[in-house]
Amino acid sequence: MAAGAHGAVLLAEGLAEEALPVLRDACRRWHELGAVYDAAGACVRLAAAYRALGDEVSAEAEAARAEAAFERLGAHRPVPELPDGLTRRECEVLALVADGRSNRVIGERLFISDRTVARHLTNIFGKIGVTSRTQAVRYAIDHRLTLTR
Repeated sequence: MAAGAHGAVLLAEGLAEEALPVLRDACRRWHELGAVYDAAGACVRLAAAYRALGDEVSAEAEAARAEAAFERLGAHRPVPELPDGLTRRECEVLALVADGRSNRVIGERLFISDRTVARHLTNIFGKIGVTSRTQAVRYAIDHRLTLTR
């Protein structure tokens, strides 16, 4: 459907406010046609538009609507690609750093030693090209690797 594609392009160009009514229309039309998968995809893009405009309540509602539809269809969530060669465990450590946790607390939470946390941080800093926790937190936020995503 052209409206959905147009809305996706507007969103990709950073024009979330213009994309919003177009994506709402696409979502409604797919629902009317009974195209559950396509409607769910439109809801995902609509959620992204709401999120870009700072409307987290509407974004979460649309995301939940899409997730419920995907679950009904038996679709599996794709495994996200991890940036800059980070491992899943390094992403967990980085998310906890971004949440303001100390090495000791991170270790307790992940059932690893403080020394292992420090080793993970050394590896993370090297992979993402930073030299401080503050820079690592900025990276985590920019790459949506925080606990709140």
